[in-house]
Amino acid sequence: MKALTWRGINSLEVETIDDPAILNGHDVIVKVELTVTCGSDLHLLGGYIPTMRAGDVLGHEFVGEVVEVGSSVSKHQIGDRVVVCSFIACGNCWFCKHELYSLCDNGNNNDAIPETLWGYAPGGCFGYSHAMGGWTGSHAEYIRVPYADVGAFKVPDGVSSQRALFASDSAPTGWMGADLGGVQPGDVVAVWGAGAVGQMAARAAVLLGAERVVVIDRYQYRLDQVQTHIEADTLDYTRTSVLAELKEMTGGRGPDVCIEAVGMEAHSTGPDYLYDQVKQQLRLQTDRPTAVREAIMACRKGGSVFVLGVFGGLVDKFPLGAVMNNGLTLRSAQQHGQRYVPMLLERMAADELKTEHLATHIMPLDEGPKGYDIFKNKKDNCVRTVFRP
Repeated sequence: MKALTWRGINSLEVETIDDPAILNGHDVIVKVELTVTCGSDLHLLGGYIPTMRAGDVLGHEFVGEVVEVGSSVSKHQIGDRVVVCSFIACGNCWFCKHELYSLCDNGNNNDAIPETLWGYAPGGCFGYSHAMGGWTGSHAEYIRVPYADVGAFKVPDGVSSQRALFASDSAPTGWMGADLGGVQPGDVVAVWGAGAVGQMAARAAVLLGAERVVVIDRYQYRLDQVQTHIEADTLDYTRTSVLAELKEMTGGRGPDVCIEAVGMEAHSTGPDYLYDQVKQQLRLQTDRPTAVREAIMACRKGGSVFVLGVFGGLVDKFPLGAVMNNGLTLRSAQQHGQRYVPMLLERMAADELKTEHLATHIMPLDEGPKGYDIFKNKKDNCVRTVFRP
């Protein structure tokens, strides 16, 4: 089958690899209909996640048709249209029983790598380096889905595949940020990043009853999407002081919940950006935490900061004093998607959650390297590139 593979830093190639096969009774094989790029994939492309190997297949957000079913699968049959959670979870370990699915003890077969990096091993993720299990990704014609009764969900007939696609990762990730960030009716919520995950976090905050939601970014086309499709306010951080604006909006108190949806390659207009970029390139730190710092400094006393952006290791100049002295609650996680996907599909069916606008560029998998170039470099107002294998 054809697949889009990582060949080295900023190098991708469409090549022929072996078709997947059922290896366990709980597996299904899915024929991929749509698979989408993600901002976290750019960390892999740029070499910021060091556990990639030439030939690894990228991609972790996808929707498709079940074409083969393992003997122990009970919830799926051939012909089902399914969306699959990007994180792989067994459903039976202690963490899965507590709905901490991305921390599954059985979803990652490469424990030694993440235990060395982070102390413990999170669960596995499709197409996201050998630190996350070395699983084959979804930028391919077919994919093996382990623990299919836990991680694959039948798409309702009234929901298009293009809408359901974002229930694989972007929508549950964003919803988790608002949910575990503690958004309550009447809150003011600030979201850093107007990409797909940031937009989904903002929409979740709106649906959870926030009185005001503000999304911060520098790309006007993404801010336009927020205003049109998410029904939230926007700030362009290149044109104003975000901290001053947020204080003014809240009568000097600050947002109740701040959600960071940018990650390890954050940009800013201040001198801290150059500082962070130099230290990252010299490997004196692994990540640029500009947006995290600002979210912490913006949050009201006693408020909540949730970090959705992907980070791989160590950061510098972290404002721990602000966290402690202002009584902040700081949380983060890879997405516990199995907790949210059924509810999100219901909201999609009810037209409460619309995601089609995120798929700004749709193209064949053969154009995968071009699609990533458009996505990475924000060409042609690209929010997400979607591939049709």
